[in-house]
Amino acid sequence: MENRSVPSNTVVPHLTYRSVTQARNWLCTVFSFTEHFNYGDPVSGVQILLGGAVIMLSGPRPQRESPATVGCCTQMLTVIVADVHEHYKNSVRHGAHIWEDLHETEYGERQYGAEDLDGHRWIFSQHVRDLSPDQWGGTLVNPMP
Repeated sequence: MENRSVPSNTVVPHLTYRSVTQARNWLCTVFSFTEHFNYGDPVSGVQILLGGAVIMLSGPRPQRESPATVGCCTQMLTVIVADVHEHYKNSVRHGAHIWEDLHETEYGERQYGAEDLDGHRWIFSQHVRDLSPDQWGGTLVNPMP
């Protein structure tokens, strides 16, 4: 069944921000996301997109706070982008806190790490080499379809 409000992605992360509208504006400007939809008056939820990534943003609720409020990183997200160099330059130009510089990993990704305005940590990555896990010390247990 198709549902125009919920994407068919297997995982749709939900991130909590102190201000949903401020987070939406920041993420769209600095990390190049685009807004898909929002709800509430004032806005209490926003769905944003970047390539195949779909992220839900919402405000704090009981037992759910932003990293800026709790004082620690609560998770990390990796988003695959088409041109990580351009993405990196845009993030730096708009003042994102880069916690991991742009580099190529041993497993064939060019990536960098950035922190957003509420302390969520992101890795933005681009595939640059096709490597089997055994080529860099990993063990392939179940091949992906």
